[in-house]
Amino acid sequence: MDANSTALADFATRHRKLFVLTGAGCSTESGIPDYRDVEGEWKRPSPVTYQAFMGEESTRQRYWARSLIGWPTMAGARPGAAHRALARLEAAGRVGLLLTQNVDGLHEAAGSRGTIDLHGRIDTVRCMACERRTPRAALQLELRQRNPSWAELEARAAPDGDADLQGHDFSAFDVPACTHCGGLLKPDVVFFGESVPKERVTAAFAALEEADAVLVAGSSLMVYSGFRFVQAAAAAGKPVAAVNLGRTRADALLSLKVERPVGEALEALAQQLAPEPQPDRVA
Repeated sequence: MDANSTALADFATRHRKLFVLTGAGCSTESGIPDYRDVEGEWKRPSPVTYQAFMGEESTRQRYWARSLIGWPTMAGARPGAAHRALARLEAAGRVGLLLTQNVDGLHEAAGSRGTIDLHGRIDTVRCMACERRTPRAALQLELRQRNPSWAELEARAAPDGDADLQGHDFSAFDVPACTHCGGLLKPDVVFFGESVPKERVTAAFAALEEADAVLVAGSSLMVYSGFRFVQAAAAAGKPVAAVNLGRTRADALLSLKVERPVGEALEALAQQLAPEPQPDRVA
């Protein structure tokens, strides 16, 4: 066992009830690209803002055209080592709450149950007029039917079901409206410039208060909506450990930092604290 694995296992052993905060690094092994490099800087242009999406038809056309191409990457993603390890740790009673900044639903797919999707879920579409929620998979069929020539295009996958579709005129892209009321459709996720629903924040802070320590997994914490929970933990005297490749916004607040691939590190932790039962030997 290397020093990092020992230190992380010691941290989790001393602090039995963990508040786990996860980010994009947990899902890169599942084929979902992340936003930032090891320095915490953007790898590509920053994502669409809430204000632009709600205020500009051209922005919505561009968004949904790219989403049409990028959605299959999200739909086909399966839980990786990090997701499975955290589900095992929860089942063993080591995780009080898993708060994820990801929108891919892979923690739930891996078996985690005490989870809050801080930024919502990309597999759901919300009508901004009547609040009706519908499956993103159903909208994909309608997008393809309305825009058959676009459905044949290929582009490199980008974070959160986006695609790097450049150099196209999006003005003819046909964006469906809500079939119930005719309202504007938006992914049921928190865009940049949009507020996280208050009930999620309140529930997360309540769980943080009950936790012994915080474990950050696969997040640079550059977005304040996640970073504030680490700030609050530090202010309350709760130790914080992070497993992340590269710089985080909270480096000065950490009690322990493990710079290893997230899946590898969490798999080792789960094996030590929540080992899977071995099959019986045949005599």
